Amino acid sequence: MKGYKHLTEFDRNKIARMRKEGATMREIGAALHVSAATVCREIKRGTYTYMNADYIEVTEYIPERSQARYRANMAAKGGPLKIGSDRRYAETLEALIADDNYSPEAALHEIENHPEKYGSFETRICRQTLYAYIDKGVFLRLTNKALPFKGSRRKKKTKHVQRAKQQPKGESIEKCPPEIDGRQEFGHWEMDLVVSCRGGHKCLLVLTERVTRMEVIRLIRDKSAASVVRALDTMERKWGTRFPQVFQSITMDNGSEFACHEKIAKALGTTVYFADSYASWQKGAIENENKLIRQYIPKGTDFRGLSEKYIKEVQYKINRRPREMINFSTPKKEFFKFIS
Repeated sequence: MKGYKHLTEFDRNKIARMRKEGATMREIGAALHVSAATVCREIKRGTYTYMNADYIEVTEYIPERSQARYRANMAAKGGPLKIGSDRRYAETLEALIADDNYSPEAALHEIENHPEKYGSFETRICRQTLYAYIDKGVFLRLTNKALPFKGSRRKKKTKHVQRAKQQPKGESIEKCPPEIDGRQEFGHWEMDLVVSCRGGHKCLLVLTERVTRMEVIRLIRDKSAASVVRALDTMERKWGTRFPQVFQSITMDNGSEFACHEKIAKALGTTVYFADSYASWQKGAIENENKLIRQYIPKGTDFRGLSEKYIKEVQYKINRRPREMINFSTPKKEFFKFIS
């Protein structure tokens, strides 16, 4: 976790000055040693519309008003709330969730179980209390909208509409062994494509290992079968003789970009399964992982502006985030238990 401090009055004035000079969010964040997302949220909160001396309506970021709002929020924050007496605890939670994209559950577990990293705190709150504070707007930088998933809400009962099944291009997922379907055996992956905005051709080829939730993300030229095969060939060369052990099977959609399944299976020496059409729940692991990717690369992003270096950074961060489903371990740690 990056060290975090609340933005100061000096920081806010610097944001206003750099904005007028045409600096980007990332450039401002680098200058202040905070993330671009922090700068974006600050500008959004501190932007006001007013009538100037010439009776012209102006919308701009006003650092003085933003600072006044911050002070008011901080005063309200330290009242009868349990967390109000331990500001450092609140700031650490806020930084883990807002800057490192931890889930609230993972943030609480991280602080509780790593005192050597974060120090000791007088305050302890439970998950329900943390979500209640977020609902009430206690934290300056946390909102429900910014969370990847909202708490332990009951899942809506969805009725799966029966559609005429499209004949799978290869082996149906219904025929895979129970140890694969039940996520009991290592080395079985789900594969999908995350697409660019309309008009963009580049895609993200995403693979998720079912047991450990290890994520592999590759930026490819387009969604053609040839681009998919080229990326998988590169991975196969990287892993060498260990590839068949690490990639025992791959489950993918029944789309045209994966129509080259026979070539994939033959070239890589792995089994390929296909999910049924209109049955995204059959690849639930990767569907959830794609939501994590969208925290860093929102829908509507033009992938032509993304570099391979940035994609590696996203993969790095996702694989080092603690997950409740693997007992708050990280995908990277669990993955390398099987191949070390």
